[in-house]
Amino acid sequence: MFWIIGADAIFHRMADITHSPFWNELSHQFHHPQWHGFSFYDIIFPLFLFLAGVATPYSIGKQLERGASKKDLLIKVIKRGIVLVLLGIVYNNGLQLRPIEEIRFGSVLGRIGLAYMFANIIYLYSKQRAQIFWFFGLLIGYWFLLLFNSAPGFPMGDLTMEGNFVSYLDRLLMPGKLYKGIHDPEGIFATIPAISTALLGIYVGNLLKATTPDKNKATALRLVIIGVTLIIAAQIWNLVFPINKNLWTSSFVLQCGGISSLLMALFYYIIDIKGYKKWAFIFKIIGMNSILIYMSDKFIDWKYTTNSLFQWLNQLIGEPYGGVVMILCLLAVKVWFLYFLYKQKVFLRV
Repeated sequence: MFWIIGADAIFHRMADITHSPFWNELSHQFHHPQWHGFSFYDIIFPLFLFLAGVATPYSIGKQLERGASKKDLLIKVIKRGIVLVLLGIVYNNGLQLRPIEEIRFGSVLGRIGLAYMFANIIYLYSKQRAQIFWFFGLLIGYWFLLLFNSAPGFPMGDLTMEGNFVSYLDRLLMPGKLYKGIHDPEGIFATIPAISTALLGIYVGNLLKATTPDKNKATALRLVIIGVTLIIAAQIWNLVFPINKNLWTSSFVLQCGGISSLLMALFYYIIDIKGYKKWAFIFKIIGMNSILIYMSDKFIDWKYTTNSLFQWLNQLIGEPYGGVVMILCLLAVKVWFLYFLYKQKVFLRV
């Protein structure tokens, strides 16, 4: 969320100012590839879904241990998924009444909601061994879906934006408008492999939850091994099924799952094992209201507020670096807002 709320703009601005290879490369890493390929920015979306999975054994799992019925938890999971889908529609379209054909139904929050919901249903009604089969089964099944089909008029297995079977199904069956006209990166059918992203998070959550204090380092090492293995497998699969966020390809799931596992190992070691926690406070208050601050851009003019408070600083510093300072001020305003909510114990929960 730190990058999404505006920190990425620092790199873009510095690249525009300096034109140096260093800042240009950093700026490039904060843009999504047009189609096939991978950049740092691609990890952010699946990382949300991965972490939602990690939280499952601590939330749904704990309630199961306390004796909550699976039926009640199922209803709660479905409600949460539907609410996220609705919030995603609001994020895309605002609160205006529009004809259905003008509404974009696919969304980041919708993808998270649906994938989270199905992964949690699998978690509720299957053991871990079965969840592992689900993880690989969905990825292989999705690969076969794209490998042995295509849009009419294109060769079987075509993976172009126009010719791939998943985008064709979305054009055929998805209501409203698609983000790119002929394709929506948050379409219905690419949710299938996204379920595996959440299932991997659930596996890691179970691993962490079962770890005793004397096994902390062993768990961190295991996460590193899982991460490296998944990344290697992703590179191999990439040769025949390219890493592609737009299609959420199976190789993309493994790539992001591997990086997510490595990041989890890193922060687990720093925070849980070594006990260095204070430095992460700013990220804690951002994360505890992540949906609220994500949605806020549609209802709050943060730039207007920032300019009202800090335009004098921009004028004092002048160009070209005044713009960079204003980005930092924008971040400060958003973080202060979140800190105020944190102190008041106001959190948007779904």
